Amino acid sequence: MTKSYRVKLEKEHLIFSAAHFITFAGNICERIHGHNYRVFAEVQAPLDENQYVIDFIALRDTLKEITVSLDHHVLLPTTHQQIKVTSDEKEVLVTFEQRRWIFPLEDCVLLPVENTTAELLADYIATELLTRLAAKGVVRLDELVVGVDENEGQWGVVTRTGDDLKTE
Repeated sequence: MTKSYRVKLEKEHLIFSAAHFITFAGNICERIHGHNYRVFAEVQAPLDENQYVIDFIALRDTLKEITVSLDHHVLLPTTHQQIKVTSDEKEVLVTFEQRRWIFPLEDCVLLPVENTTAELLADYIATELLTRLAAKGVVRLDELVVGVDENEGQWGVVTRTGDDLKTE
């Protein structure tokens, strides 16, 4: 018999409110709008010397740090083919075809994603979670699942295993 262990963390305070817009169907760019996003994380790993997969407090606090960093910001994709994002020390200029937005820099989070979809936000959060947990000495995960809900039941979910758990 083979056993595997997994924990899931989904708390009411693991939320963030943010504005974004995405492109779809080639060249359609939706209007800027916001969501109250919810986040969960699942971790699978062998039991450690304390007989648990991961310290719930470390997982909870680290995930909370990430959601706080996204809260009340405009989320902007920096690797999109058509959305161009440039910034200086004060402002962020965003263009898409003939459209143009200017935001104060402190109101934005520039994300290394192609589009700010729930799926890619989940992947960004997973990467941040792995990086921050590794900095705290948590490195022995077999699988990480992160979900982002953008509209009460509309989840984007990413599963990271094997080499996708490495942060370097």
